[in-house]
Amino acid sequence: MNNGIGEQVWFKSSYSGAQGGDCIEVAACPGNIHVRDSKDTTGPVLTFTADAWAAFVGFAADD
Repeated sequence: MNNGIGEQVWFKSSYSGAQGGDCIEVAACPGNIHVRDSKDTTGPVLTFTADAWAAFVGFAADD
């Protein structure tokens, strides 16, 4: 299934180490943010609205 997500530019978390581990990748497109497991790039993708992602990041940064 081609939902256009695979054509996005993905960025790995800045907290990812060179040895792998528990990492995520994020791709932004107009209105949505896509998140996937960097170790399984063909696996499931979570999609958030830009507002929901901003709220999550703000909450995580405050913690």
